[in-house]
Amino acid sequence: MVVGLHHITWRATVSAVADESVVADAIAWLVGDPEMVEIEQTTSYHGSVMYMVTGRSKKKANSLKSLSRIGAENIQNLLVDLEPRFDENNTLHFRLDFNSFIDGEAVLAAPGGAVTIKCQTKVEVYPGQDPLDECKKVLQAALGKVISDP
Repeated sequence: MVVGLHHITWRATVSAVADESVVADAIAWLVGDPEMVEIEQTTSYHGSVMYMVTGRSKKKANSLKSLSRIGAENIQNLLVDLEPRFDENNTLHFRLDFNSFIDGEAVLAAPGGAVTIKCQTKVEVYPGQDPLDECKKVLQAALGKVISDP
């Protein structure tokens, strides 16, 4: 059986003083298509303007390719630190450091107050399969894409 993802979502919150189009371009690169990116203007708790930039792929192959774009080192780090990032709904959660990513480098964010780009990706798991093992297979497949599509 082929390993896969149901979908992948990348989300960033951008203040009004930042250029939301730069963030949208970065997320478009992650998700693989600018048409899959939405920018929603909203207001913060204190009333200032802010933007929610969301990139979403619902196709399995595109989702796996999107995951592979974070690079081999990050994927290997996710494999090492998988259990706390994988929930009971078969969703893998992690964050990229916002400033590093906008500067052109994907870096997994450390827990804390830093500004991040959040990723959620739903792993396909069928009856009789171990969810954690399936997530490991997906990460290994994404790692293989990094190596084959540098």
